[in-house]
Amino acid sequence: MLAVQVHEFGAPEVMRLEEIPDPVPAPGRIVVKVEAAGVNPVETYVRSGAYARLPKLPYTPGADAAGTVLSVGDGVTAFRAGDRVYTSGTLSGAYAAQALCDRTQVFPLPANVSFAQGAAIGIPCGTAWRALFGRGGAKAGETLLVHGASGGVGTAAVQLAVRAGLEVIGSSGTERGRKLVLEQGAKHALSHEESNDPERIRALTGGRGADLILEMLANVNLAKDLALLAPRGRVVVIGSRGPVEIDPRMTMASELSIVGMMLAGADADKRVAMYRDINEALENGSLRPVADRELPLAQAASAHHEIMESNAFGKIVLVPGRG
Repeated sequence: MLAVQVHEFGAPEVMRLEEIPDPVPAPGRIVVKVEAAGVNPVETYVRSGAYARLPKLPYTPGADAAGTVLSVGDGVTAFRAGDRVYTSGTLSGAYAAQALCDRTQVFPLPANVSFAQGAAIGIPCGTAWRALFGRGGAKAGETLLVHGASGGVGTAAVQLAVRAGLEVIGSSGTERGRKLVLEQGAKHALSHEESNDPERIRALTGGRGADLILEMLANVNLAKDLALLAPRGRVVVIGSRGPVEIDPRMTMASELSIVGMMLAGADADKRVAMYRDINEALENGSLRPVADRELPLAQAASAHHEIMESNAFGKIVLVPGRG
């Protein structure tokens, strides 16, 4: 089969499309024919070598895929050949024609969700759900501010929050992005500058501030976030590209909280509950993953350049069957 391989850490161009052996499912494993693979920012950090845990070389990048089951190993009873599925994690990498997965990494893909959308579920929707409910304690009636709301995690967070009864303010760096944020159900869409203005946020929240902030770029925004929060407000740090200096006294009088999150921090039982709720939202249409661009698998390097250099509009996905 064709798969993207990385033989050395470095720039996006270290990713090469190569022929490698087809995977074979051992007991408890599933082989998925990949129709679309999601591209996530974390994969660019790993490929560059700038990540805490690095895979053994050579490796195939990617965790999120959608397609159909090709074969299953002994002990797998929940899926059979031909089933439409999506993955949240793989054993062999998702940037490939086929992906080997543990049975705990595979979930049914509802009929109303395309393969491209399915490739935008695993990490983006899982991260949004865990940030909102697992770490952020989001409740109906609260106000949520999402920095970077037009990206894969951001659009999922807006939709899941609206479904849960929160009022959402989202930011994006472009007019197109702000239009996309409003289309996902946000009440207000602001520029990044506006979303960091305490007076602007208080004007939109009756003078209180935001109850919860999802922070995609903490090294830029975290110090400013503390001035945007309502009493007992929370910031969930989803992403950061470096250190940041804050004044801890700002957290004291209003009893503010800063918490970090990683999708991998959810234990097995919590992951099952999380994806069960995500599937319910997919089936009833309240969660609609946004797959903005589809590129051939051979253009994985271009996808990595785009995801880090441009304003995000939903998800970039790679399509193995496309030339």
